[in-house]
Amino acid sequence: MGFDHRRTVTHRLSQAAHAYRVRAGSRLARVDLHIGQDALLKALDEADGQSMSDLATTLGVQPPTVTKMISRLAAQDYVERRAAVGDGRQALVFLTERGRRAVDLIDKVWKRIEKDALAGIDDKDRKRLRKLLRQVAQNLGAAAREGDHAADEEEAAPDVAAT
Repeated sequence: MGFDHRRTVTHRLSQAAHAYRVRAGSRLARVDLHIGQDALLKALDEADGQSMSDLATTLGVQPPTVTKMISRLAAQDYVERRAAVGDGRQALVFLTERGRRAVDLIDKVWKRIEKDALAGIDDKDRKRLRKLLRQVAQNLGAAAREGDHAADEEEAAPDVAAT
């Protein structure tokens, strides 16, 4: 019998992430937003007037992705671009009044999804789950920074203990 990926934690994590994206996408669509736009608006709510590159870093995406998102959000009057004081070549992104109102709706959507996702899970297990997911994210982030070289070498090496 081969490796049953359906029994792995990472498969379950992937399923949970997919279910989250479906639920969040549905709820955000009700307020005329798409997945990803919520995180960008929340990032601006925390620190308004960021550069595109700062937003890309904060969101963990490539700068062209942010540029496209900002263009769409600006066309819908959620954000506006302004030239940076002292350097007119750099554009900073700010929430508009509509963007600020959207942040309140995003908070409500996120709270509802959190409530739905964690129904039936007690506070102790919620805290433990947050801690474990933080560790998984750190582990996967470290592997990505290292280029997955060590993991690739481990997978390619024969299992000498089994012989």
